[in-house]
Amino acid sequence: MQRFTSQNLWLVTAVVALALMPLLGIKGDYTGADSQAQERITLDHPHYQPWFQSLFKPSSPEVESFLFATQAAIGAGIVGYGIGFYRGKSQGKK
Repeated sequence: MQRFTSQNLWLVTAVVALALMPLLGIKGDYTGADSQAQERITLDHPHYQPWFQSLFKPSSPEVESFLFATQAAIGAGIVGYGIGFYRGKSQGKK
């Protein structure tokens, strides 16, 4: 039991270190890929016209972040439910 506890502790430490290294070691602007792509397209093709407009434009960046976080939480809930469902189903057969 002691071996698994120390192994889990090392794994958690490694995961935390991998998550923090980019945040602490890389200086710069953490903009999204959408805005970077839009800037690049504007530089390469200044007369480009989009094919369509957004159906909904959030009133502020905070609302946009909230909607994105809500979408991510719903997706994580669906995936977690599916994993739990199939794990419970497999344990019920044993």
